Order: sequence, then C-alpha cells, then structure tokens
Amino acid sequence: MSFLQKSNATSMLNEQAEHWKSVENNRTFGILNSASHTTTALLLGSGELGKEIAIELIRLGIKVCAADSYANAPAMQVAQENRVLDMSDSKKLQELINNINPNIIIPEVEAISTEVLKDVVKNKKIQVVPSSSITSIAMDREALRKIAHEKIGLPTTPYCFASSYKELEEGAKIVGYPCVVKPIMSSSGHGQSIVKDPKNLEDAWIEAQNGRRSKHKTQNLQSEDSENNEDISRVIVESLAPLDYELTVLTVCSSAGITTCEPIAQCQENGDYRQSWQPANIPENVRKSAQNIAKQAVEGLSKIAKENGETCWGIYGVELFVLKNGDLLFNELSPRPHDTGMVTMISQYYSEFALHVLAILGVPITQKHTALCLKDNKVALSHALVVQGNGAVGFTNLAQALDEEDCTRCDIRIFGKPEVHGSRRMGVILTVSNSVNDAKSCATRIASKLHTVELPS
Repeated sequence: MSFLQKSNATSMLNEQAEHWKSVENNRTFGILNSASHTTTALLLGSGELGKEIAIELIRLGIKVCAADSYANAPAMQVAQENRVLDMSDSKKLQELINNINPNIIIPEVEAISTEVLKDVVKNKKIQVVPSSSITSIAMDREALRKIAHEKIGLPTTPYCFASSYKELEEGAKIVGYPCVVKPIMSSSGHGQSIVKDPKNLEDAWIEAQNGRRSKHKTQNLQSEDSENNEDISRVIVESLAPLDYELTVLTVCSSAGITTCEPIAQCQENGDYRQSWQPANIPENVRKSAQNIAKQAVEGLSKIAKENGETCWGIYGVELFVLKNGDLLFNELSPRPHDTGMVTMISQYYSEFALHVLAILGVPITQKHTALCLKDNKVALSHALVVQGNGAVGFTNLAQALDEEDCTRCDIRIFGKPEVHGSRRMGVILTVSNSVNDAKSCATRIASKLHTVELPS
C-alpha cells in the first residue's frame, strides 16, 4: 500500500469514526411517542437471549420491535412492538425494516437474509450490530473458518468442506477418523455427528442435511442422489480433537477498543450447553491464551467491518477447544450474546446483555465493565432447564425451589416460550457457591424442586 493509499484509508476511517460519534450524540432516549425523535431498535430473533437484550434497551428508553418466526416469543413479551415473519425471506424482511424504520438492527438468530442487512447499511445508514458483514460471515461455518484460520491465523482442527457425499468421503479420509460432520449453516448442535467409522459416514451426511438451517423441504438425501440435488447444503468435516474441555470468551468491541470477560467453562449434551460457570478455574497460561485468541478473532473481523464503514460494536461469544495437552483451538464465534454467557446475569456487575447494549450505543467498555462481582473465590453457574413435552409447559413450586440455604445466591429465569414439542430449553437456574461442584449441586436441587405443568396442544 502506498503512502497516499494509507493516508486515504486513514482519512476514511477518521470520517467513519466522526460519523458514528455524531450519531451517538444525536440519538434521543426516552421519548416513545414520537416517531421522528425516538431511538428505535429492531430485534431480529426474540428468544431468551433477545428478551434480555430487549430489557436492557428498554431500560435506556429505547423503543424495541421484536421479530421472530413464531408468535409470543420471549422478547415479544417485553417489547413495545412485535412482528412475526420468515426473516430469511428477503422481501418480507425488507418490508419490515421499511415499516419500522429503525435506527439500530440487532440480529439475535442466524436465519436472516444478510443481503438485506448489507443493503440497509449502505442505503439507509442503519446501524447493524455488530455489522452486516460480520453477521453474514458468522452465519457460515465455511466463511468463518477460512477467515479465522487462513487469514487471521488462528489454530483450528484440520478440516475440509464438501458439497456432495463423494466429497465428504474424500474429506473424511484427509482429516481422518474419528471426525465430526456439521452443516455449514446450523446452530446448537443441529445436524452434527461424530463419525468413528466410514460405515457411519452416510448417516452423518443425511443428519447434516436434515439439521441444517436452510432446509425447507423433504428430499431424497441418499448418497447416490446427492450429486444432482440442488437443495444440498455444504458440510464441514473436521478431525475430532483430543478435547479436555471447552471455553467461551465473551469479547466486547466498543468505542474504547476490544476487551474480554473472564473465560466461561461449560458442559454440553448433544452439542447444546447444559451448564456453564465463571470463573472457569483454569491455569493462568490457558486463561491468557484463551483471551488472546478471542481478541485476535474479533480484531480480524472488526477490520472487515470497518472497511465497510461499520462500527463492529457489540459482544461476541468466542468458542474455544482446550486440548488434553493444554493447547487451544478456535472453534466458532457468535456475534451476539452467547447462551453460556447467561451466567453473567449473576457473576458480573454488567451482564453480557448490558455490555452488548452499552457497546452498541457507543459507550467505551473497559475492564471495569467486565469485572466479576464475585467475592471470596466464589463460583457462579447457570443450569439450563430443559423440558420434554408436547404443548404449553409452565412451572410451579417456585418459592420452595428458591428456598435454598446452601447457596450464597440463587435465581431463576423462566423464558416464557409458548410451547414445547420434544425437548426445549425453557429457563435457566443461576447459582453462586463456594466451588463449581457446590454450585452444580445447588442448581440440581433447585431444578428437582421445580414442578412442570403441561397443557396439551
């Protein structure tokens, strides 16, 4: 890059910074009856994470419209407005944005038409959180993995991508068995399989196709027909790492730069979290390495956002593998609050949701904002309330459940999801105790005292 190009690039970044500084200073909070003066946020996705984001926005006098694919989603229960639509339908999403005319768009799920988001940033100067480009990249395992490993240089497991069963067979031979097969677009473990032997590879291929986010219709997914099927999802096949445990590092990008929270440890079931705790009680070298990798990941993505004139402000959930030899590998990244980060509602002075909203609004986030509120080496834990059922499910015996003397602190968040069909996360128990095991025991006792009430659909 020449001196002139560097000067032009620096000038452009300075102009963008001044633009966003002006935007922050001119926003009005707390006037909810004036369309021309109210700061309005459109929440794309209204689950339990979106509900907490909406609450933080409303506390600051921001008008919230909560959108999702089904009615009465958790965030819709607190937002001033709500809409039900297929957000992956570009026409419907564009109509929603035109109708609401928000100042800020906050994606909370991944089934979104990202091309529409890129267009509104360019033509309407709407702030997309953290940016339209990062939202698009993070939705796609292929794009994210290539940027993380091949451009940023982060350590990852060996991997290959495949558009057909034949390519999957070849890729599995390259990375070796056992391996993991995932659709490039999915979340919470959907469509994911561990393959220990080549004879199980075809089942993994079919599972990936059925579990992918973009699946809209039933189709013949047998391997011999996959070459000619236009509605096939690419998959990633990667080596099964000698995993010891997993970490999430919540990483905040704000007007003050990039900072991290204390790493969060977790345990999962079928690719979905069941418990998470903070601090993770890990060696200091692992802690520092985890935070450094997370910062590098967010710094690399933020450069892409800034090149497109966007802020990249917000919180990122960076998922890491810790191997048995102590090495760390980058796994995935969510450009939004993370489900394992629900523990921050009881472990930190500012929860991940508060940090997300403050960063979005231009508040400079520093280490004082990400500090733990725990004392005397206490440990905080979140425990997912996963319910089996077929219809509307609620809870009773709340007072008895929270009468837990052995916990330093405990709390419950009931999400208020309208229905369960099969298995669904319906709430979270939050505990603080003297150790991880004590916190787990406390949460388990609280869960056992809660009673579920099911109304058939």
